[in-house]
Amino acid sequence: MSGSRVHALIPAAGRSIRFGGTTLKQYTHLMGLPVMAHSIEAVMAHAAIESVTVALASDDGMFEQLVQPLFPAVRTVVGGSSRARTVMNGLEFISGQYPDCEWVLVHDAARPCLAAADLDRLLKEGLKSEAGAILAMPVSDTLKLADDSTCIEQTIDRSRYWAAQTPQLFPIRMLQQQLAGALADGVEPTDEASAVERGGFHPLLVKGSSTNIKITGAEDLALAEFILQRQATRE
Repeated sequence: MSGSRVHALIPAAGRSIRFGGTTLKQYTHLMGLPVMAHSIEAVMAHAAIESVTVALASDDGMFEQLVQPLFPAVRTVVGGSSRARTVMNGLEFISGQYPDCEWVLVHDAARPCLAAADLDRLLKEGLKSEAGAILAMPVSDTLKLADDSTCIEQTIDRSRYWAAQTPQLFPIRMLQQQLAGALADGVEPTDEASAVERGGFHPLLVKGSSTNIKITGAEDLALAEFILQRQATRE
Protein backbone atom coordinates (compact mmCIF):
# COMPACT_ATOMS: atom_id res chain seq x y z
CA MET A 1 0.00 0.00 0.00
CA SER A 2 2.91 2.35 0.69
CA GLY A 3 3.96 2.39 -2.97
CA SER A 4 0.57 3.29 -4.42
CA ARG A 5 -0.58 6.86 -4.91
CA VAL A 6 -4.24 7.10 -3.91
CA HIS A 7 -6.36 10.22 -4.26
CA ALA A 8 -9.93 10.52 -3.01
CA LEU A 9 -12.94 11.95 -4.82
CA ILE A 10 -16.20 12.87 -3.12
CA PRO A 11 -19.06 13.60 -5.55
CA ALA A 12 -21.38 16.14 -3.89
CA ALA A 13 -23.30 17.78 -6.70
CA GLY A 14 -26.60 16.06 -5.96
CA ARG A 15 -29.79 17.91 -5.07
CA SER A 16 -30.94 15.49 -2.33
CA ILE A 17 -34.53 15.36 -3.61
CA ARG A 18 -35.41 12.37 -1.43
CA PHE A 19 -34.19 14.06 1.73
CA GLY A 20 -36.91 16.72 1.92
CA GLY A 21 -36.69 20.07 3.67
CA THR A 22 -34.69 23.02 2.43
CA THR A 23 -31.12 21.99 3.30
CA LEU A 24 -29.17 19.66 1.03
CA LYS A 25 -28.46 16.48 2.94
CA GLN A 26 -24.69 16.81 2.60
CA TYR A 27 -24.87 20.12 4.49
CA THR A 28 -27.34 19.08 7.19
CA HIS A 29 -25.72 19.31 10.62
CA LEU A 30 -24.70 16.08 12.29
CA MET A 31 -23.06 16.41 15.71
CA GLY A 32 -22.28 20.05 15.01
CA LEU A 33 -20.76 19.54 11.57
CA PRO A 34 -22.17 19.19 8.06
CA VAL A 35 -22.72 15.56 7.07
CA MET A 36 -20.13 15.95 4.30
CA ALA A 37 -17.49 17.05 6.80
CA HIS A 38 -17.67 13.67 8.54
CA SER A 39 -17.31 11.88 5.18
CA ILE A 40 -14.26 13.97 4.26
CA GLU A 41 -12.70 13.52 7.68
CA ALA A 42 -13.07 9.72 7.55
CA VAL A 43 -11.23 9.56 4.23
CA MET A 44 -8.54 12.12 5.05
CA ALA A 45 -7.63 10.33 8.26
CA HIS A 46 -5.98 7.45 6.40
CA ALA A 47 -2.27 7.90 5.76
CA ALA A 48 -2.51 6.37 2.27
CA ILE A 49 -4.82 9.11 0.96
CA GLU A 50 -2.69 11.84 -0.61
CA SER A 51 -5.45 14.33 -1.43
CA VAL A 52 -9.21 14.82 -1.35
CA THR A 53 -11.22 16.50 -4.11
CA VAL A 54 -14.91 17.35 -3.76
CA ALA A 55 -17.06 17.74 -6.88
CA LEU A 56 -19.78 20.35 -6.33
CA ALA A 57 -22.80 21.72 -8.16
CA SER A 58 -21.99 24.83 -10.18
CA ASP A 59 -24.22 26.93 -7.92
CA ASP A 60 -23.27 25.20 -4.66
CA GLY A 61 -22.58 28.33 -2.61
CA MET A 62 -22.33 26.45 0.72
CA PHE A 63 -19.12 24.43 0.63
CA GLU A 64 -16.86 27.47 0.83
CA GLN A 65 -18.69 28.76 3.87
CA LEU A 66 -19.46 25.58 5.82
CA VAL A 67 -16.81 23.01 4.90
CA GLN A 68 -13.74 24.59 3.29
CA PRO A 69 -12.60 26.34 6.51
CA LEU A 70 -12.48 22.92 8.21
CA PHE A 71 -10.41 21.33 5.42
CA PRO A 72 -8.31 24.02 3.69
CA ALA A 73 -6.29 21.42 1.76
CA VAL A 74 -9.36 19.95 0.03
CA ARG A 75 -9.67 20.88 -3.65
CA THR A 76 -12.97 21.42 -5.45
CA VAL A 77 -14.22 20.99 -9.00
CA VAL A 78 -17.58 21.59 -10.65
CA GLY A 79 -19.63 18.43 -11.09
CA GLY A 80 -22.10 17.47 -13.79
CA SER A 81 -25.78 16.72 -14.32
CA SER A 82 -25.56 13.16 -12.92
CA ARG A 83 -23.39 11.22 -10.52
CA ALA A 84 -21.52 9.60 -13.39
CA ARG A 85 -20.76 12.94 -15.05
CA THR A 86 -19.80 14.47 -11.71
CA VAL A 87 -17.34 11.65 -11.08
CA MET A 88 -15.98 12.01 -14.61
CA ASN A 89 -15.31 15.71 -14.03
CA GLY A 90 -13.59 14.86 -10.78
CA LEU A 91 -11.38 12.23 -12.40
CA GLU A 92 -10.30 14.64 -15.11
CA PHE A 93 -9.45 17.25 -12.49
CA ILE A 94 -7.43 14.82 -10.35
CA SER A 95 -5.55 13.51 -13.40
CA GLY A 96 -4.62 17.05 -14.35
CA GLN A 97 -3.65 18.22 -10.88
CA TYR A 98 -1.93 15.01 -9.76
CA PRO A 99 -0.42 13.30 -12.83
CA ASP A 100 1.25 10.69 -10.64
CA CYS A 101 -2.10 9.50 -9.26
CA GLU A 102 -2.53 5.75 -9.74
CA TRP A 103 -5.70 4.97 -7.81
CA VAL A 104 -8.86 6.89 -7.01
CA LEU A 105 -11.09 6.27 -4.00
CA VAL A 106 -14.67 7.47 -4.56
CA HIS A 107 -16.77 8.03 -1.44
CA ASP A 108 -20.31 9.35 -0.98
CA ALA A 109 -20.65 12.79 0.60
CA ALA A 110 -23.69 11.48 2.49
CA ARG A 111 -21.99 8.42 3.99
CA PRO A 112 -20.49 9.93 7.16
CA CYS A 113 -20.01 6.82 9.31
CA LEU A 114 -17.17 5.13 7.43
CA ALA A 115 -15.07 3.27 10.00
CA ALA A 116 -11.29 3.53 9.87
CA ALA A 117 -10.93 -0.26 9.99
CA ASP A 118 -13.22 -0.70 6.96
CA LEU A 119 -11.32 1.87 4.92
CA ASP A 120 -8.02 0.29 5.87
CA ARG A 121 -9.26 -3.17 4.87
CA LEU A 122 -10.54 -1.86 1.53
CA LEU A 123 -7.19 -0.27 0.74
CA LYS A 124 -5.12 -3.28 1.81
CA GLU A 125 -7.19 -5.76 -0.20
CA GLY A 126 -8.26 -3.50 -3.05
CA LEU A 127 -4.80 -2.31 -4.01
CA LYS A 128 -3.93 -5.94 -4.78
CA SER A 129 -6.85 -6.27 -7.21
CA GLU A 130 -6.24 -5.22 -10.82
CA ALA A 131 -9.96 -4.52 -11.24
CA GLY A 132 -10.30 -2.51 -8.03
CA ALA A 133 -12.61 -3.17 -5.09
CA ILE A 134 -15.63 -1.84 -3.25
CA LEU A 135 -16.97 -2.04 0.26
CA ALA A 136 -20.19 -4.05 0.35
CA MET A 137 -22.36 -6.11 2.67
CA PRO A 138 -23.85 -9.56 2.03
CA VAL A 139 -27.63 -9.27 1.83
CA SER A 140 -29.20 -10.71 4.98
CA ASP A 141 -32.90 -10.11 4.31
CA THR A 142 -35.06 -12.55 2.38
CA LEU A 143 -35.44 -11.19 -1.16
CA LYS A 144 -38.75 -11.24 -3.02
CA LEU A 145 -39.19 -10.61 -6.76
CA ALA A 146 -42.39 -8.69 -7.48
CA ASP A 147 -44.62 -8.98 -10.51
CA ASP A 148 -46.34 -6.06 -12.26
CA SER A 149 -49.14 -6.12 -9.65
CA THR A 150 -46.70 -5.88 -6.73
CA CYS A 151 -47.38 -9.46 -5.77
CA ILE A 152 -44.59 -11.91 -5.00
CA GLU A 153 -43.46 -13.71 -8.12
CA GLN A 154 -40.71 -15.68 -6.43
CA THR A 155 -38.20 -15.73 -3.59
CA ILE A 156 -34.64 -14.98 -4.68
CA ASP A 157 -31.63 -16.95 -3.45
CA ARG A 158 -29.73 -14.26 -1.56
CA SER A 159 -26.51 -16.25 -1.07
CA ARG A 160 -24.63 -14.42 -3.84
CA TYR A 161 -26.15 -10.96 -3.40
CA TRP A 162 -24.27 -8.05 -1.86
CA ALA A 163 -25.39 -4.47 -1.16
CA ALA A 164 -22.84 -2.01 -2.57
CA GLN A 165 -21.41 0.75 -0.40
CA THR A 166 -18.64 3.31 -0.78
CA PRO A 167 -15.74 3.92 -0.84
CA GLN A 168 -15.05 2.28 -4.18
CA LEU A 169 -11.41 1.98 -5.23
CA PHE A 170 -10.12 1.71 -8.80
CA PRO A 171 -7.05 2.39 -10.92
CA ILE A 172 -7.84 5.92 -12.05
CA ARG A 173 -7.12 5.39 -15.74
CA MET A 174 -9.30 2.28 -15.85
CA LEU A 175 -12.21 4.08 -14.22
CA GLN A 176 -11.83 7.08 -16.52
CA GLN A 177 -11.81 4.89 -19.62
CA GLN A 178 -14.77 2.74 -18.59
CA LEU A 179 -16.88 5.64 -17.34
CA ALA A 180 -16.18 7.66 -20.48
CA GLY A 181 -17.19 4.68 -22.60
CA ALA A 182 -20.46 4.24 -20.72
CA LEU A 183 -21.36 7.92 -21.05
CA ALA A 184 -20.49 7.90 -24.75
CA ASP A 185 -22.95 5.03 -25.19
CA GLY A 186 -25.68 6.91 -23.35
CA VAL A 187 -25.39 4.81 -20.18
CA GLU A 188 -25.40 6.54 -16.77
CA PRO A 189 -23.87 4.10 -14.25
CA THR A 190 -25.28 4.54 -10.74
CA ASP A 191 -21.96 3.65 -9.15
CA GLU A 192 -18.37 3.37 -10.29
CA ALA A 193 -18.24 -0.42 -10.05
CA SER A 194 -21.05 -0.81 -12.60
CA ALA A 195 -19.06 1.22 -15.12
CA VAL A 196 -16.02 -1.01 -14.59
CA GLU A 197 -18.14 -4.18 -14.74
CA ARG A 198 -19.56 -3.01 -18.07
CA GLY A 199 -16.03 -3.21 -19.47
CA GLY A 200 -15.75 -6.87 -18.51
CA PHE A 201 -13.82 -6.38 -15.28
CA HIS A 202 -14.71 -7.96 -11.95
CA PRO A 203 -13.97 -5.74 -8.93
CA LEU A 204 -13.35 -7.36 -5.57
CA LEU A 205 -16.05 -7.28 -2.91
CA VAL A 206 -14.60 -6.31 0.47
CA LYS A 207 -16.91 -6.83 3.42
CA GLY A 208 -17.80 -3.54 5.08
CA SER A 209 -20.07 -2.77 8.03
CA SER A 210 -23.80 -2.27 8.44
CA THR A 211 -22.94 0.97 10.25
CA ASN A 212 -21.59 2.51 7.02
CA ILE A 213 -25.02 3.99 6.30
CA LYS A 214 -25.97 6.51 3.64
CA ILE A 215 -28.07 9.48 4.69
CA THR A 216 -31.15 9.36 2.49
CA GLY A 217 -33.84 10.71 4.82
CA ALA A 218 -34.05 12.90 7.90
CA GLU A 219 -34.68 9.82 10.03
CA ASP A 220 -31.16 8.57 9.23
CA LEU A 221 -29.51 11.45 11.11
CA ALA A 222 -30.33 10.08 14.57
CA LEU A 223 -28.89 6.68 13.66
CA ALA A 224 -25.77 8.29 12.19
CA GLU A 225 -25.26 10.31 15.38
CA PHE A 226 -25.54 7.15 17.47
CA ILE A 227 -23.00 5.34 15.26
CA LEU A 228 -20.52 8.23 15.32
CA GLN A 229 -20.78 8.52 19.10
CA ARG A 230 -20.04 4.82 19.48
CA GLN A 231 -17.10 5.05 17.10
CA ALA A 232 -15.68 8.00 19.07
CA THR A 233 -16.02 6.10 22.33
CA ARG A 234 -14.18 3.07 20.94
CA GLU A 235 -11.37 5.20 19.56
